[in-house]
Amino acid sequence: MKLQFITGVLILLLATCSAQPASVNSGVEGQAFIGPVCPVVQVGQECPDQPYQTTLTVTNSNGREIAKVQTDAEGRFKIPLEPGEYTLHPESPNVMPFAAEQTFVVEAGMFTQVIVNYDSGIR
Repeated sequence: MKLQFITGVLILLLATCSAQPASVNSGVEGQAFIGPVCPVVQVGQECPDQPYQTTLTVTNSNGREIAKVQTDAEGRFKIPLEPGEYTLHPESPNVMPFAAEQTFVVEAGMFTQVIVNYDSGIR
């Protein structure tokens, strides 16, 4: 009984290890912003877009989900990916805020830089 338990745990550990991708030194990284954040912008008054914490999904060229990440409080993200073509899908809880999906290419040994701009809907 004990031997079967240990064997089962070892098989589970090996399966988990083999499911993990090898160390990847390429991918996509960037930051998400939302704007406008001021209800009324007046001449001479700045209203810069603000960092936005959100969920981003990455799909491969076949539309298969490869990764789903939450940006940090500053809207930053870094996703290790193998070289190839991908699409970044910014998620929205409702119609607004909204950000368009972006297609990008990852090259070996590089992290592609992407900025995600959410429209807050404030006018």
